[in-house]
Amino acid sequence: MTYEERKTLVKSYLGKTVRIEIDRPIGYVHKKENYSLTYPINYGYIPNVIGGDGEELDVYLLGVDKPVKEYSAKIIGIAHRENDVEDKLIAAPEGINFNQAQIAEAIHFQEQYYKTYIEVI
Repeated sequence: MTYEERKTLVKSYLGKTVRIEIDRPIGYVHKKENYSLTYPINYGYIPNVIGGDGEELDVYLLGVDKPVKEYSAKIIGIAHRENDVEDKLIAAPEGINFNQAQIAEAIHFQEQYYKTYIEVI
């Protein structure tokens, strides 16, 4: 996938409601090579949509304070990773909005390892 295709794909989801399958719910511990990462928010993907890394397109789910297995939510933003091959979508329940600073704080646990620009609708 080219850089342009990657950006076109994520931008095409802005404002849309999607079904997200959650594979890393709140409290999930992801073991990395030198550390472990505990997820304070639900994190998943849009089934059958391939992102820039060749895997299903990832989504941060904000505004849901309990672990869930799947959720339908509105895409309210994009975490554009400048030093990675993929970007992440940001979703929230219909009618709940977050500003750029709130999103940055919520996803910092993972995005601190990347150079990320957050786009919000």
